[in-house]
Amino acid sequence: MKALKKIGAFLLVIVTLLIIVVGVFAYTLKPNYSGEKELVNLQKEVTVYYDEYGIPHIYGENEKDAFRTLGYVHAQDRLWQMELLRRIASGGLSEVFGADLIGTDKFFLSLGIADASKTSAANADLSDAGVILSKAYLDGINQFIKEGPTPVEFYLTGIEKKEFVLEDVYNTIGYMAFSFAMAHKTDPLLTTINTRLGTEYLNDLHVSSNVETEWIKNYNPSQSDSIQNNLTAAVNKALGALDIPLFEGSNSWVIAPEKTKNGKVILANDPHIGFAQPSVWYEAHIETPTYSKYGYHIAGIPFPLLGHNRKVAYGITMFENDDVDFYYEQNNPENENQYLSENGYVDYEIITKSFKVKDSSEVEFSYKKSNHGPILNGIADQVQGERPIAMSWLYTQIDNKVIDALFGLSHSNNLTEFKTALPKIHAPGLNIMYGDDQGNVAWFATAQLYKIPDSINTKLIFEVGEGLPVEKEFISFNENPQAINPPNNYVYSANNQPDSIAGMLYPGYYLPENRGKRIVQLLEPKNDWDLNAASEMITDVISAVDPEIVTNLSKYLDVSLLSENGLKAIDSLKMWTGDYELSSIEATIYNRWVYYFLENTFEDELDKELFNQFLETHFTKRLIAPLSKDEESVWLDNVNTTDVQETMADIVNSSFMEAVESLEKDFGNNMDYWRWDRVHSIEHPHPIGQIAALRSFFNVGPFPVNGTREVINNMAFSYDATGFYKTTSGPSTRRLIDFSDVENSISILPTGQSGNPFSKHYRDQAEMYINGEFRKMMMNEVEIKNTAKSILVFRSESN
Repeated sequence: MKALKKIGAFLLVIVTLLIIVVGVFAYTLKPNYSGEKELVNLQKEVTVYYDEYGIPHIYGENEKDAFRTLGYVHAQDRLWQMELLRRIASGGLSEVFGADLIGTDKFFLSLGIADASKTSAANADLSDAGVILSKAYLDGINQFIKEGPTPVEFYLTGIEKKEFVLEDVYNTIGYMAFSFAMAHKTDPLLTTINTRLGTEYLNDLHVSSNVETEWIKNYNPSQSDSIQNNLTAAVNKALGALDIPLFEGSNSWVIAPEKTKNGKVILANDPHIGFAQPSVWYEAHIETPTYSKYGYHIAGIPFPLLGHNRKVAYGITMFENDDVDFYYEQNNPENENQYLSENGYVDYEIITKSFKVKDSSEVEFSYKKSNHGPILNGIADQVQGERPIAMSWLYTQIDNKVIDALFGLSHSNNLTEFKTALPKIHAPGLNIMYGDDQGNVAWFATAQLYKIPDSINTKLIFEVGEGLPVEKEFISFNENPQAINPPNNYVYSANNQPDSIAGMLYPGYYLPENRGKRIVQLLEPKNDWDLNAASEMITDVISAVDPEIVTNLSKYLDVSLLSENGLKAIDSLKMWTGDYELSSIEATIYNRWVYYFLENTFEDELDKELFNQFLETHFTKRLIAPLSKDEESVWLDNVNTTDVQETMADIVNSSFMEAVESLEKDFGNNMDYWRWDRVHSIEHPHPIGQIAALRSFFNVGPFPVNGTREVINNMAFSYDATGFYKTTSGPSTRRLIDFSDVENSISILPTGQSGNPFSKHYRDQAEMYINGEFRKMMMNEVEIKNTAKSILVFRSESN
């Protein structure tokens, strides 16, 4: 017994020591928010005041010092995120995560982002103000890399920290630009449908612009007031291999003084981005004698994409314009390394790349490139077949001035200065929303657009010798969709169809009118908007369209076929206002019904794999409403039944009964248990959280969450056969700037400011976000200094 006690005591000591060691180790990895540090090449002292949510308020005597400090504090909270984002476009993921990411690295290297970044960095004017501040920011990151604690993810993956260079900034911007693009998910799929089934089926997908939907209207006072399915699968796999933020959509509106209670502009913005941990935005407030900005930064990019000061405020949504095209190439039958051009057969450019793979030897691969772009066949395992497919992407074809643009936007203090920076954004296409203290409101669709003849369908892979020419006819930025101080006294964007430009409807992958319609529905009648009303609107969970779809479908229901619960369900749906609160039962019934309606309409023609890809596209969201009243659609007939032709009524009735039966199976016969909170949830995933044992440490959530896809509080998900909806994207922040009291403007992040899991700010906003709450974006210097939770002072080495 004594021996057992001694062994027990010994083990207790060992466990205690182990806990102490782990605790000390964890403590050393925490961000340091207080004290004093020396910063190389600092000219004057910089003081950083951290508020209660860990947001740095940086006060410096000059901009170089302030941006150098920003780089340091940004890195200590988000170095792992910076590392991950810069690696995507440059083919560096396999080195971290192993052989499973080889296909992803091949795909991104073939896009040419890294090559374009190298060229842009090499050609950068070192005397340019934006480049000078970018390099100062990078110097701050690199000093933290040398001196600061190593984030735990580096230990777990076994990679070494390496300094950041200007090329990395461009690589991160390039990844962001590609994640906006929807063509890679759409064009090959539509081409497959057109080839396999014919144009009649393609036309009934409602992919073209619809003049009956809610459009974003132009108003410029300076002008008159008048592949294949395998390719889709490959890209989906490449983008979905890790839990990294994908840019999806967004809401924004700016209300002019004539419609606000206090006679000042109010700007609202909630960019919709894939949920990940850490969340995509890093907030930082900088004050110098020449620069003032409360900004939202992406890891590794020095200038904020969203920001405000006391004079101007701006935000973004995704334009969703089409800037990616696919071309079939024709190989020379005598030489597979040649393709047919206007000048006969010419040589492909053969490009060889290599990259490191964790626990393995370096991988080397080659791919072909035509005058249109890289040949995607063989780059990822899924893209096979005899017909070569080239991808043409505007982003890599034009001189990249995005850093200049972001510098210009962040340093503008009036509408004229702001407009000057906008033409420098050639891609990705962004809707830039603007408001200022002078009462101006504006919306600009920024992208380098080009002429597209009506006869060309950009949503299909172009046949050999067809499609857009390599040398495009560009459109002047003045002709881009835009509105400046329109007579309705507000501007908005919800990724929906923009008004015509240059005499045409510009092709794109616009989202349905649902959110736009609701935004207009709320903004139009009200003329006394204030911050509180705007905050309620930005968390609105009412669909303006879903009840109409219920009305359209329910007229085909045969109530004699329905069970008792079926009768109760349809009676309840007919009274539904389209709300997506956690307690809603109708929301659950509606979404089950719509899934089965889509499955029974499309899966027989497409097969299961193509149908699942179909569900991932924007146009699927667009077609639900028009399809619900299109009883002549060719898709309704089940091609697997030869003795009968199914009608809308057949599909609607069978789908509704399947929905009710599935809900009874999942939750029982008592409809009180069919609440939305039981099927709709959110979890913020970290790449290392994919390991089950580490999930609870790195991931944040899951939580039940209200909202749904295509309401203002856009908690989006993809349909699948499970009937459970795991939110994958939504508001990456909710921001509200009121120029009547700009120092009390408000915002929220989905999880927290820090990407370091040992920081108390890793998840301290998560429940506030779920509950629709906000916190102040502090700008008052006296308040900031008096309420600071910690102070970090940076001094020059020589001081």
